[in-house]
Amino acid sequence: MRVTLIAPERSLYDGEATSVVAPAFDGLVGVLPGHAPFLTVLGSGVLTVSHGDATDRFNVAGGFLQVVGDVVRVVAERAEPSSGV
Repeated sequence: MRVTLIAPERSLYDGEATSVVAPAFDGLVGVLPGHAPFLTVLGSGVLTVSHGDATDRFNVAGGFLQVVGDVVRVVAERAEPSSGV
C-alpha cells in the first residue's frame, strides 16, 4: 500500500509500506493492505511505518489519518522522525 505523511513544514514519508500503526485520538490504529475506507483524528504518539525489513517511526500530534483504497494519508499538525527504538 502507498503511505504519505505530511506536516506543515514538509513531507516526511512517501512510499510503499506493509503496515502502519498510528496513534488515533482514542487508541492505536493498525492498517494493513486491503483495509476498509477509514478516517480518524490523530492523537499524540509514535506513528510506525513498516516496509520490507525496515521500520520508520515518527512522533506525531494532531491531524488526521485517511485510508482510501490502498492509500494511507497522514496529515499531522506536528511530525518529526522519532529517535526512539
